Amino acid sequence: MEKTWNNKAWFLVTPVLLLVAFSAVIPLMTVVNYSVQDTFGNNEFFWAGTDWFVQMLHSSRFWDALVRNLIFSFVILLIEIPLGIFIALNMPKHGIGVPVCLVLMALPLLIPWNVVGTIWQVFGRVDIGLLGHALEAIGIDYNYVRNPSDAWATVILMDVWHWTSLVVLLCYAGLVSIPDAYYQAAKIDGASRWAVFRYIQLPKMKRVLLIAVLLRFMDSFMIYTEPFVVTGGGPGNSTTFLSIDLVKMAIGQFDLGPAAAMSIIYFLIILLMSWVFYTVMTSSDADA
Repeated sequence: MEKTWNNKAWFLVTPVLLLVAFSAVIPLMTVVNYSVQDTFGNNEFFWAGTDWFVQMLHSSRFWDALVRNLIFSFVILLIEIPLGIFIALNMPKHGIGVPVCLVLMALPLLIPWNVVGTIWQVFGRVDIGLLGHALEAIGIDYNYVRNPSDAWATVILMDVWHWTSLVVLLCYAGLVSIPDAYYQAAKIDGASRWAVFRYIQLPKMKRVLLIAVLLRFMDSFMIYTEPFVVTGGGPGNSTTFLSIDLVKMAIGQFDLGPAAAMSIIYFLIILLMSWVFYTVMTSSDADA
């Protein structure tokens, strides 16, 4: 029987799409305008062409920040995805423990980003912070303000604390959607815990894991508020990611042309990575 598609629902979402397009296109066009022009104030602009783009692509400052971003995102995925799977596998599936665990997992996600940064800024201080004071008491020389390694460890630990819950909730949703018949068949066959995870749970979580990887990679790649509040991009430039460097260039130095060019390159990188992840997700669905 031939299916009949009803496209009337588009009339309901068209106003929202127009509003989003309007609010997104105007700022984007403004950035594009600044990226090809130069100004000396008094609202006078001069054509610069692709000079700012060439300058950015030949800038070690840009590439250093990009490398820091990629390393940070890779480390975050390497920690949060396995940790999220492990926690989701050990959460209760029935009883009063389910809502309790879900609420506890959701709590870090409800805290605003700037508040998270402030919490960890105080938490890591050696004089009044619980983490910094405890590490100093056991003889560990910890100071995220002066030591780049400590700053990186603090920022990574903060992101893991804040966002692992998202991976946990996605993985848990995938696990509870698996029919009990699969587990009963595995029990009859005498499958081990690892075999159940390898051949039943992991394949059934494949789609939610891809979504988790996509969301966490893009969020970590665009991170700004938390590390800016905790370290300000320091010590030195050790935790200066692309977003922080972009704000420093646009607001701190008021270099609108280079900042606009950098933001467009940043946007294109994010767009390219989103396309890659989308391609991987759709190809995996087609193979399933």
